[in-house]
Amino acid sequence: MAAMATMVAAGCGGVWCRARQRCARWPGPGSRPFLRAQRAVVCNARGGAVSAGKSGLAPWIPVVGLEIHAQISSNSKLFSGSRVQFAAPPNSLVSFFDASLPGTLPAGYQITQQRVPIAVNGSLSYSLCIDNKMSQMVTKTVRIKQIQLEQDSGKSLHDDTRSQTFVDLNRAGVGLMELVMEPDMCCGEEAAAAVRELQLILQTLGSSQAVMAEGQLRVDANVSVHHPGEPYGVRTEVKNINSIRFLAKAVDYEIQRQIQELGNGGTILNETRAFDSKLGCTVPMRDKEGKQDYRFMPEPNLPPLILYDAKSLPANMNHQQVINIDWIHERLPDLPSVKREKLVEQYGILPEHSFTLLVWQQDQNCNSSQASEDGLAEFFESVVKQTQMKPKKVIGWILNDLLSYLKQHSLTVKESPVSSFLLADLLNLLEKKEISSTAAKRVLAELWKGEGKTPLETVKEHKLELLQDQKELEQICQAVIDGQENEVMAIKAGNRKVLNKLIGLVQKKTQGRSNPVLVKQLLEKKLSE
Repeated sequence: MAAMATMVAAGCGGVWCRARQRCARWPGPGSRPFLRAQRAVVCNARGGAVSAGKSGLAPWIPVVGLEIHAQISSNSKLFSGSRVQFAAPPNSLVSFFDASLPGTLPAGYQITQQRVPIAVNGSLSYSLCIDNKMSQMVTKTVRIKQIQLEQDSGKSLHDDTRSQTFVDLNRAGVGLMELVMEPDMCCGEEAAAAVRELQLILQTLGSSQAVMAEGQLRVDANVSVHHPGEPYGVRTEVKNINSIRFLAKAVDYEIQRQIQELGNGGTILNETRAFDSKLGCTVPMRDKEGKQDYRFMPEPNLPPLILYDAKSLPANMNHQQVINIDWIHERLPDLPSVKREKLVEQYGILPEHSFTLLVWQQDQNCNSSQASEDGLAEFFESVVKQTQMKPKKVIGWILNDLLSYLKQHSLTVKESPVSSFLLADLLNLLEKKEISSTAAKRVLAELWKGEGKTPLETVKEHKLELLQDQKELEQICQAVIDGQENEVMAIKAGNRKVLNKLIGLVQKKTQGRSNPVLVKQLLEKKLSE
């Protein structure tokens, strides 16, 4: 409940072959027609309409709304003491109440806040890139209709080989927050960006670990298309998408499938579909043509849930037995948007760099059960505090060098063998001009081996200190000039870019121990003689 309160405070007539679960006539995701159609999906950042593909026809306007289920951070289920644990053996975390056995006031139904949700009429701001360029970002907003608390249901396990279905009740009764977004989006890219921002907010607040790979964040996408000035079209619902990347693909595929179907004189069924990640397409699950009667009714054994703020809190109320939204709000950490603004203002880094720091932290958390660990942003700030190098230069080492190693070895920040202290120590050597940038990169590679050596020890062991004997350096520069007659002629003819080659050759002869700035000065002096 505290987790929830924290969140509140902050035309081919495509014929589907059900047996093989693939489309018989609609072009597949790898085909040229599909790729051309997929590229036609343009987000509202640049217009919002999708071309019909034929001259004289009105464009199609895609409409996308999302329903998101996030597993709240809790060690037990909502109404029983059963543990919450991912990948436990089937039916090993089930109490009598979870199984609705006789004598336990058996519910036999799912409990949800359908009539009185915990929050209504909210909004979520998110950012997305234009043409996949981090330097060109636009901020958009999606309305949130409501957030409600509800129970998760059991899981069906299908054994096609024996034509049997088993039921695992480990998830039955686990607490979920359902967040319903209004249909304010128009493509997979927008849907993915909105969910990515929501996921980061949930993780920052600690309301949910939101690890999609473990089913802690699941997305249902409602998709329809219509012509300008016409009512919204018939929508389909793509259920239980468990990956941000798959969400974008599923939405864009469904948009193009509907456009193709309608363009060829077909109709769209009000149905539930699933996204087949292997085939890259949506497949039908069940139709929703008939009006669904969920038979909602009040649960007589549950008292009303009342949230207070500082003004509505009764004076004679025990403050430890109620939920005070204002009290929680005062203790919330900075939300991701605020954190990004502070990073830009305090350290002078580019906005796109602040996004990379936070989004990479989130991506790591998506693949890790430790969603509350310190991320790349905290690592960056720790390095800045310990080094003399300016933050604008530090960010380059973080995003270009350290991040490259982490990705290459599939490690989180906490698993990095190079701590913020070691990296700061290395950058201090570089800033004091005791080593060159080339040598610094070599030292970083050595530190990554995790042998327990300091940067200075590594420098001395491999003799990477900056060459201090200027006469020796002058001799090396002269030798390079004497051996590169064509390059020297090109430089004297006005092609100054060739000078970089000579600098590189000097660096190679000194094994990265020379100062490139000094080398350039010496070369220019000798070439002008």
